[in-house]
Amino acid sequence: MANIKSAKKRILTSAKKTERNKAVKSATRTAIKKVDAAIASGDKNAAQDTLRAAESALSMAASKGVLHKNTVSRKVSRMSKSVNTMA
Repeated sequence: MANIKSAKKRILTSAKKTERNKAVKSATRTAIKKVDAAIASGDKNAAQDTLRAAESALSMAASKGVLHKNTVSRKVSRMSKSVNTMA
C-alpha cells in the first residue's frame, strides 16, 4: 500500500476510473452482441434499431476516452455493412 498521500489518492481515483470504464465497455459489448443477434435472426428493422443504439453507446465510449475513435469507427462501419447487406 502507498504511503504518500498523492499516491493513495491516485489509487482511489484509478479504481473509480477502472469501474467506470468497465461499465462503459460492458455496455458497448452488450450493444454489439444485440446487433449481431438481430442480424443473425434476419430482422432488418430490429437490426437497424439496435445498430442505432450500439452506435450511440460506442460513440459515448469514444467521447469518454474508453475506446479510441478509430476503433469505434471500425466497429460501426463493420456493423453498418452487415446490416446494409441484409436482404
